[in-house]
Amino acid sequence: MISDPELDGAGETRPAQPAERTQEPPPPGRQAGGAGARRPWLWALGGAALASVLWAGGLYAFGERLAAPEISYRATQNLCLDFEARALSRIAGGLHRYRPLNRQDDHPAVRRAICQLQNGESISTLTVHVRVDLHRKTDPGPEFDALSIPLFAEMDPGRAEEVRGLGERALLLVGPGGGSVELKVLHGGAVFTVTATGTGSAPDTPADTSALRAAMVEDARALMTALKE
Repeated sequence: MISDPELDGAGETRPAQPAERTQEPPPPGRQAGGAGARRPWLWALGGAALASVLWAGGLYAFGERLAAPEISYRATQNLCLDFEARALSRIAGGLHRYRPLNRQDDHPAVRRAICQLQNGESISTLTVHVRVDLHRKTDPGPEFDALSIPLFAEMDPGRAEEVRGLGERALLLVGPGGGSVELKVLHGGAVFTVTATGTGSAPDTPADTSALRAAMVEDARALMTALKE
């Protein structure tokens, strides 16, 4: 425990000065401009220099943590063209025949591309949402698990599984009743998200969730290959 030198009789390094001595004039040779008076300034300058070094080192380390993540994928100009959805189309009918919706948002922090596909015009039994986020400023890895919580109101935690061999990390999450399946893939600063939602019981609605999951993984892998730089 560090004790106050004025309260601890042993090991005192700076004895307390009597109050009446503080008013005495400085002895000869110890004027304000003398060498003895400059010593506290030297200590202060040394402390300031040390603080500057420590501050610069801390700033450098902090900057290292905030370094932009590596992105090995190009920015897509039309995600609906790059996402061919061949595997999903095999089990749910052609997904590109009914006016695909495409959008890009070019933000300094995140470049985002979105595509929506469906297998019907006015009535669709399967809707697929695809999103690619290229994070330019911060690494999305530490928050990947939190970002992977789907928008399903009552998510069944028992229906989440990890997909090996896809990106750095990939998660499949199945909503209540198997009506919605979400696949999220993390690779460096890129996050790929594919969400498939069934809305009916017609013959072209994928009834086998395992087949739907396999098709989503296959199409996500193909998209990553198409955007790979």
